[in-house]
Amino acid sequence: MIVREYKANDVSEMIAIWNEVVEEGVAFPQEETLDAVSGKAFFASQSYCGVAEDGGKVVGLYILHPNNVGRCGHICNASYAVSASRRRAHIGEALVRDCLENASRLGFGVLQFNAVVESNRCARHLYEKLGFVQLGTIPKGFRMKDGHYENICPYYHEL
Repeated sequence: MIVREYKANDVSEMIAIWNEVVEEGVAFPQEETLDAVSGKAFFASQSYCGVAEDGGKVVGLYILHPNNVGRCGHICNASYAVSASRRRAHIGEALVRDCLENASRLGFGVLQFNAVVESNRCARHLYEKLGFVQLGTIPKGFRMKDGHYENICPYYHEL
């Protein structure tokens, strides 16, 4: 498996993986799925998109972009998505490590996650393993697909 910058011909596979996570409704705040037009524009609008490729197939991806503007523009934000059929294979770890390198290369000083769902134990364990610091807990900050609310945990990592 390799992690590399996305290419235009990756977008359809990226959309499928992204939409899978959106439709699960337990990790991403988005409720609307992407189509070919909105997906192309969405991924093109990011500061950087990386994909995990295995055997010529995209199995995971991340997006990287500023978390804010102006005096806070040195703080970036990222989201990660791995195909459900390939989870628990350390693809997420490879994506996060690559993201940290690219965030630094692009001049960001901090990578911040605004809304890690508290029950997403695998992601939280990975972030903590890689040196991210939890900033606290926001009670009932995320509405799950079934309508109940769960806490979110903001994290950051200096670059």
